[in-house]
Amino acid sequence: MSRIGRKPIPVPAGVKVSVADSTVRVEGPGGKLEFTYREGITVNYDESNRQIDVVRADDERQNRSLHGLTRSLIANMVQGVTTGYTKKLEIVGVGYQAQLRGADTVALQVGYANQVLMKAPPGVKIVVPDPTHITISGADKQAVGQFAAEVRKVRKPEPYKGKGIRYEGEAVRRKAGKAFGAK
Repeated sequence: MSRIGRKPIPVPAGVKVSVADSTVRVEGPGGKLEFTYREGITVNYDESNRQIDVVRADDERQNRSLHGLTRSLIANMVQGVTTGYTKKLEIVGVGYQAQLRGADTVALQVGYANQVLMKAPPGVKIVVPDPTHITISGADKQAVGQFAAEVRKVRKPEPYKGKGIRYEGEAVRRKAGKAFGAK
């Protein structure tokens, strides 16, 4: 049996959970999230113990694979509405910078002729503390990670000079350039 799937999900105070019609709705100080789980999986919310249990119907391959996944996705929702998720990006390169345009659009100047405008999906917040750092945050782990990956994809870090957009703390593998005068 799945070790992750068997673990109950503790629900902190201030978070409301409702389970109906194979849909789990989680609401907290960070926002509202909902998830529709597949058949063969059952989600039970015990209000007295404030915990969520995920149970599978049988040991079929499909249900075994969905058991731990469903539990992890619901646990991520609970964490998202309580503490939220954050991805930090840094921009490296001479003249490379980011600016906030409006509440949900970031303008990237990363070596192209024009600025690249990126609009955040709903529920994702962008903060630009200084021109070389971007902070992306929100309650939905998937949306935050996806948008951070799309921003990074605009100009990935290149291996020779290390210029580009990278996650904070990401190690970029550097290559040696051409060797002159070697015969």
